[in-house]
Amino acid sequence: QVQLVESGGGLVQPGGSLRLSCAASGSIRSIYGMDWYRQAPGKQREFIARITTAGNTHYVDSVQGRFTISRDSATNTVYLQMDSLKSEDTAVYYCTVVGTDVWGQGTLVTVSS
Repeated sequence: QVQLVESGGGLVQPGGSLRLSCAASGSIRSIYGMDWYRQAPGKQREFIARITTAGNTHYVDSVQGRFTISRDSATNTVYLQMDSLKSEDTAVYYCTVVGTDVWGQGTLVTVSS
């Protein structure tokens, strides 16, 4: 069974940066694609980024050009580099394995001055 643990969230000022990590353990195969989602207060969870098994990346329009998803297959870790953060990026961020119902516990990102 796969377990996911997100980390790296915190409080940051508008325009700042954070890097989130998603560490996977358990029965992992590097062929899985990985997604990042987020859930803002009072809103539904939304997809924001994907990295495929081939290393291709996809982003929702609202984060395109500001966020970068990457992975380190050697350590089974997926990252989300977030730059030029805005107040509307405030949310709990989750990672998940594509095609599964495996989620981490989430990490809170608060963008505020």
